[in-house]
Amino acid sequence: MPRLDLIPHPYTPCEPVRRLEARVRRAEGDILTLSYVLEGDISRLAVPGPRPPRRSDDLWRRTCFEAFLAEPGRSGYHEFNFAPSGEWAAYRFEDYRRGRSEVETGADPRIALRRYPDRLELDACLNLAELMPSRESSLLRLALSVVLETEGGALAYWALRHSPGEPDFHHAQGFALDLEPPLS
Repeated sequence: MPRLDLIPHPYTPCEPVRRLEARVRRAEGDILTLSYVLEGDISRLAVPGPRPPRRSDDLWRRTCFEAFLAEPGRSGYHEFNFAPSGEWAAYRFEDYRRGRSEVETGADPRIALRRYPDRLELDACLNLAELMPSRESSLLRLALSVVLETEGGALAYWALRHSPGEPDFHHAQGFALDLEPPLS
């Protein structure tokens, strides 16, 4: 899995973070594994403690790791949020920030967190065939992003690519990576 560097939004620097990267793997059975690695002074970030895995809204208001998936040429997309606590959210949008609905899942996404003084690692595993069963294309466009809350309550926004202006992870310019189907 190649490393993908996420960059801070120019309006929201985050001093405690030295580096933030992600790795993406799409395996047979349409299983998507997302691995985020944050290096820096973790003690200066607000990282929610562990909870039982459950669906929860508004995770983006604090430290949260995110993925957005879209089919090329279609206006709809999916948003997935993974909190270090083990909480998660999954939404489908009909168009840019419009027509949001919850995605039904047969099982919770698997989220694993490893925390060290200078490193935070989060892995999330999704079954795309279950979460996006009506898609027509096997090729997907991917946007990766992270919201970080500092111990002082400030939010910083990181992504593979930012759109112009204020932070906006839903913007089409953020869908910066083509995700090919797995080789059989």
